[in-house]
Amino acid sequence: MNNSWNKLIYKGWTPIYDKFFNVGPFSKARDSLFKEIHFRPGDRVLFVGVGTGADIERLPYDQLEITAIDYSEDMLQKAKDKFRNTSITFLKMDAQQLEFADASFDYVIGSLILSVVPDSKKAFREMVRVCRRDGLVVVFDKFAEPGKGLSIGKKTLRHVIKLLGTDIGVSFDDISSTERASVELIADEGVMFGNMYRRILLEKVC
Repeated sequence: MNNSWNKLIYKGWTPIYDKFFNVGPFSKARDSLFKEIHFRPGDRVLFVGVGTGADIERLPYDQLEITAIDYSEDMLQKAKDKFRNTSITFLKMDAQQLEFADASFDYVIGSLILSVVPDSKKAFREMVRVCRRDGLVVVFDKFAEPGKGLSIGKKTLRHVIKLLGTDIGVSFDDISSTERASVELIADEGVMFGNMYRRILLEKVC
């Protein structure tokens, strides 16, 4: 996967994305993403890879200072259209190179982005960097189960699915390995299709 291919693929996904990834089990999983997180008015929130804005709908967005980035102009425009009468800031930006100062946000949220970007380690490192100390990094994505290799079926499908703009073989342990001293794991739970799709909360500790 690379940025140019992803832009092309997600241009095609844009008109139908919500019909697949914001309904049924995906909708339920997204609903659980922010449980037990108590946002305060004025909190600074960054959505990394905001897509069509499906997760923004789950927040009291009119009370928060929200910035949302995506590399796909088409997906970003879809989100802009949904929230055109809000104060949300939408920016075209690469998740692997966030154009924000260190510790700029109270919450950094990445849904279905670490399995999409070409360099997921770099993207996660950037998410941690722009989160303030004691802030939360919130991740919702599909990952390989810890301690288990991919089945033969998944190995076969992996290369085909990559052509659709995502990777089913990403290891979160591997992605987060260089940032372990900077974050503390608060929660890691399967929220869809067993443990394939996981909700991960991390607190920035330094």
